[in-house]
Amino acid sequence: MTGYGKSESQLRGRTLICEVRSLNSKSADISVRLATFLRSHELDLRTQVTRRVERGKIDLAIYLQETNSQEQASYAPINWAAAHEYARQYEEQFGGQVPAEVMAAILRLPDVVKMQEDAGELTDEEWQGVQAQLDKALDAFVAFRTQEGAALQAMFTEKLDAIADLLAQVEPFEKGRVAKIRERLEQNLAQLSAETQAQIDSNRLEQEMIYYLEKLDVTEEKVRLTNHIKYFRETMAATGEGVGKKLGFIAQEMGREINTLGSKSNQSEMQIIVVKMKDILEQIKEQVLNVL
Repeated sequence: MTGYGKSESQLRGRTLICEVRSLNSKSADISVRLATFLRSHELDLRTQVTRRVERGKIDLAIYLQETNSQEQASYAPINWAAAHEYARQYEEQFGGQVPAEVMAAILRLPDVVKMQEDAGELTDEEWQGVQAQLDKALDAFVAFRTQEGAALQAMFTEKLDAIADLLAQVEPFEKGRVAKIRERLEQNLAQLSAETQAQIDSNRLEQEMIYYLEKLDVTEEKVRLTNHIKYFRETMAATGEGVGKKLGFIAQEMGREINTLGSKSNQSEMQIIVVKMKDILEQIKEQVLNVL
């Protein structure tokens, strides 16, 4: 599930910024970018995030930002000695003046541009302040996800209602379809010669017709699909871990029943309804990946 949270505070005369972002993912995949003085605390910070975030492709960034009197970010200092040395080596190797695009690449090298950070260890009070700021960022992150979750629930409800409405439209065509199939079979039998008709066992023929009509009956598929829709709604209202995965499984089962309904629908009107159901279900499956 996508999400974003940010918090700011003051640390050692600079602005400490904590940012937590996430994109959709089936598991928790955390990428961490920390200020140098926090590298030794990376494991603790990862643990703090995983306690609050169940899954997603998560990007955690904690850094210091220097500000001037106008509270605007200052520029990072450039190590010109290192930049000139890289440029000299380029000229020595390839000859001629260093092209602008090469110089731009040189100025992006880690040892050419360095952020000024305090190298000293954090005090216990400072470390507790960093943890508190990360908690604030995570609070904002969770609030963002909660808002998105409410929107997803409303969308799922709308889509489920649409599938239920389409399923109700099947019944009139279903009853007429059985009558048409029986009528067509009887018409085909009537075209047979009198001698052939005399050789036909009427009881056996009736049994075969019943068997054929039962194979095309979609009552079970309709009942199961209705139950899956109900279970999907109940699962949405549930709390705890793994709700998203469970919704994904239910959506798969809904797809099986809709596919079976389509394979048994040898009538154009019913097949059109099934296609509409499949389209709506695909929209549900796409968004289920956003649910925790």
